[in-house]
Amino acid sequence: MTSTRDPETIVITAFERSPDGGKGLARDTRVRWALEEVGQPYEVRLVSFAAKQERPHLDRHPFGLIPTYEQGDLVLFETGAIVLHVAERFGGLLPDDAAARARAITWMFAALSTVEPPILELVTVKFVEGDRSWAAERAPLVHDRIRVRLAQLSHRLGEAEWLDGAFSAGDLMMVSVLQRARPSGLLDEFPTLAAYVARAEARPAYQRAFAAQLAINAPAG
Repeated sequence: MTSTRDPETIVITAFERSPDGGKGLARDTRVRWALEEVGQPYEVRLVSFAAKQERPHLDRHPFGLIPTYEQGDLVLFETGAIVLHVAERFGGLLPDDAAARARAITWMFAALSTVEPPILELVTVKFVEGDRSWAAERAPLVHDRIRVRLAQLSHRLGEAEWLDGAFSAGDLMMVSVLQRARPSGLLDEFPTLAAYVARAEARPAYQRAFAAQLAINAPAG
């Protein structure tokens, strides 16, 4: 059968059942949010946990992870790369001023390279190392490392609404990272950051992205 899909249609992949049950922590939410912010329609290809390790998906993402982005002959993986591509191709997520644009991209890298790694250790401590004899001693150390980063970020944000002027892809990525600290209660220890995340989550584009991801995970009834 010949495909009738427009070759310029954006297609992303997402879990057919998200590990978080649709709470917005799955990484496809970042891509959905970016596309909603720039007003670009997209289609979603749902992938099971088994299928993401099979050849069709591995051809899109060599590490068998979620999400991927396809448009025409272009196939991308890694949320940072995808969001940066979306922000550069479509207006709305990066400033026109060259210096401000560079700073926004810097914040994207800071979110993924500096703030997210210690936060991701929370998952390792809880689900991978939770039964180890030393887990109880390691957990507080991980929490303290996260607190250091959150304190530094909170100080930098101060009373500003966003990280550098108007909302940008830098804020989108940073908020997506900070959301992962919320289940531990650590985010609530920093009211400035909690309010920052709440402002971002109130954006209509985020609300649409969250609702779309949640709808996939809604119980059948």
